[in-house]
Amino acid sequence: MLNRPGMGWGLAAAALVAGYWGYGWPGLALAATAIVFWLLLQFSRAMRVMRQAGSGPIGQVGSAVMLNARLRPGLTMLEILPLTGSLGAVIGDPADETFRWRDAGGASVRLQLERGRLQSWVLEREDAAAPDR
Repeated sequence: MLNRPGMGWGLAAAALVAGYWGYGWPGLALAATAIVFWLLLQFSRAMRVMRQAGSGPIGQVGSAVMLNARLRPGLTMLEILPLTGSLGAVIGDPADETFRWRDAGGASVRLQLERGRLQSWVLEREDAAAPDR
C-alpha cells in the first residue's frame, strides 16, 4: 500500500491536518511524533538490510535458480537484498541500474531496475560441458 512514494507523504500530511483539526497543537505534536517514529522504523529496517547484505561476498547468491523464482516485477532493492543475502555486482554504468548475482554452479541472475524498481531479470546458465567421445 505504501509502495508509492507520494502515498506515504500524503498520509503524513493527512495525519498532521487531522491531528491539528481534532486536538489542536497537542494533536499536531502527537501526529509529528508518530511520523518521526515511522521514519525511524524505516531507517532502521534499511540499515539492518544493508548490514546483512554487506556482510556477504559481492555478487554471490546461494542459488541463482531460487532467486529467479522469487523475483517479481516492482520489487525495490530493499526487498531484493534479503532474497540475495549480498550486494549485487554492478554491470556497466551504475546509472543503468543493472546488477548480477552468481552462484557456485556458474548460473547467474541479471536484474534491470528502473528508478529503483525491478523491471526485468534474466537467468543465465553456463552451457554444460560437451561429453567426451
